[in-house]
Amino acid sequence: MFNRDLLTHLEGFLTENRKERFLEVLSKRTNFLTVAIEDVYQLHNTSAVVRSCDSFGIQSVHVIEERYEKRLDKNISMGAQQWVDVHQYPSTEQCIASLRELGYRIVATTPHDTSYSFDTFELTEKTALFFGTEWNGLTDVVKKEADDFLHVPMVGFSESLNVSVSAAILLQTLTTRLRASKALWQLTEQEKLEKRLDWTKKSIKNVEQIIRRYQDN
Repeated sequence: MFNRDLLTHLEGFLTENRKERFLEVLSKRTNFLTVAIEDVYQLHNTSAVVRSCDSFGIQSVHVIEERYEKRLDKNISMGAQQWVDVHQYPSTEQCIASLRELGYRIVATTPHDTSYSFDTFELTEKTALFFGTEWNGLTDVVKKEADDFLHVPMVGFSESLNVSVSAAILLQTLTTRLRASKALWQLTEQEKLEKRLDWTKKSIKNVEQIIRRYQDN
């Protein structure tokens, strides 16, 4: 059961500006749209995608590390991973199964298959955007399981964009559209409380000692 008294106690160690900032950010966070990154090789690309998720209000990121492990570079994500929930999976199948269980529609981002353009794509249900490797894109596993395909239209000679650039373009466009829609896209009140506690703990030095003293009283 959520300990609201503990949250109140710990928030006493934060400045008012910090507490207000948490509330402001949480008011724009969503789990209606999420991102899955499949075996991206370059560390900076995965980390940049996580940073974009934080910037555009995506609360959860799913990282598949079937071939390449430890895909996050803290220097590039600039601490974004502490504000975003990063879930890691040893295989694409496990990631898809987990997202299906949570009620997500699987959408593969690819420039090659017949697909929706991002400017016509509608977010009518919980959606997980899958992004693939720099060279080969998404695996056949994702393409076979995908409910839809999505691409960024281009008019130049290049066939595709860097994965982190594609993610940033799509997330900026789709989150703006989502927040203007009638979809129930915001976090639940329970989710907001849990993230407030999580972020508060991450903002306090020696927080475990403070919690122990609180529990002993």
